[in-house]
Amino acid sequence: MQEVNLAAMLDAREARVAAQEAMQAAHPDAVLVSFTLNIPGPIKNSPAIRRAFTFGCTAIEAILRDHSVVDHSRKDLFTGCEALWAVKADALPLKDACTALEDDLPLGRLFDIDILAPDGSKIERRMVGKEERGCMVCGTPGRGCASRRLHTVAELQKAAWALIDGHFAPCDAEAIGHAAMSALLDEVETTPKPGLVDRNGSGSHTDMDIDTFRRSAHALESYFIQCAALGMKHRGHAPETLFSLLRAAGLEAEKAMYAATNGINTHKGAIYTLGVLCGAVGSLWNVETPTPSTDALLDACAVLTRTSVEADLASIRAKGTAETAGERLYLAHGLTGIRGEAANGLPAVRSHGLPAFCKGLDGGLTAEEAGRYALLHLIAHTDDSTLWHRGGADGAAYARKAAADLLKGGRFPTEEELLTLDHAFTARRLSPGGSADLLAVLYFLHRLEHLF
Repeated sequence: MQEVNLAAMLDAREARVAAQEAMQAAHPDAVLVSFTLNIPGPIKNSPAIRRAFTFGCTAIEAILRDHSVVDHSRKDLFTGCEALWAVKADALPLKDACTALEDDLPLGRLFDIDILAPDGSKIERRMVGKEERGCMVCGTPGRGCASRRLHTVAELQKAAWALIDGHFAPCDAEAIGHAAMSALLDEVETTPKPGLVDRNGSGSHTDMDIDTFRRSAHALESYFIQCAALGMKHRGHAPETLFSLLRAAGLEAEKAMYAATNGINTHKGAIYTLGVLCGAVGSLWNVETPTPSTDALLDACAVLTRTSVEADLASIRAKGTAETAGERLYLAHGLTGIRGEAANGLPAVRSHGLPAFCKGLDGGLTAEEAGRYALLHLIAHTDDSTLWHRGGADGAAYARKAAADLLKGGRFPTEEELLTLDHAFTARRLSPGGSADLLAVLYFLHRLEHLF
């Protein structure tokens, strides 16, 4: 990011005026709308600043939809972003609408929207009954703080970035949560899947179908948004603090799931995994780079969960008796399930599922086809507790070998082969539900990569 000096800013202002005059000359009957941002300090352009500018442009263009826009220019300069529209409209109502945009949104305090009449005169705020805007730092009306330089550049920068951060954090939490919910839909819509619910049917399950999963996924969206927001709110705090909040939210999410499914467990594992991942994304979030790298995210997942998982497993060992199917598998076979996966940074996803998914995409497969291919890798390389619960050691071993056999030679299995495997799993009542949860993680990571 390049720092800007006074000479560069003066040159940019002169060039902006020249561009306005040229557009005015080309469209002498038009009103001009000029948009820049008030960004204190020497850095006038960055990813976050461009996000704020793009949002402002979108908001202004929404105002201009009812008018005839006859010309438009947009510049992305190191001295700041600039946009200019020539519009067939009445200048005063347009100024009133744009002033409301500046005043009604907290982020609007950074917007500098000038309205120029066809004769080139500037329409002032007072001409539409609006007072001058207050100080960005303390809110004092007028320009007294600026003229007397009552606040340092650092204070002004902090205030400006708080406005940007405060605007985009809730928007991004909502987008992250929606991506997690969409990943659940991606997983259940992936067809065919061995022994699992998909568009073809219920697989090895007699108590649920694809609509059950769809209802469950939609019921969980607000939970995923909450997890992302919790992560953002507790950035820099002890991971154990954040995880305890995520766990409490997860218990409430289970109630929402059961309410949506009439008591059927569709997504209990995904509530844990995707909830932790959404919290981890939030904990790593910043407005300049809203989403972290996959490696950083999976590492953060391990940091968030490891202490709690280790304590839970120690408690099970000390107790010596099992109350759940997962505890029985841990005591009898040492299987730690999805909690162990999370505490280790989801190694099955990192080392097997994700490389297979990327290979599929690079090989020309659709996301759904790549997901089917990645699912086989997950089944072949994961101690899936759902498979163990349904088929015991023999059933889990059969499933792993059957998936591995289809992957021999590094080729992509055909849909017919997947259907045959689906029938075989269903006949044995085998369901790789844990692997399906990890497939949802892959879809979430894929969506996250393209989210912003």
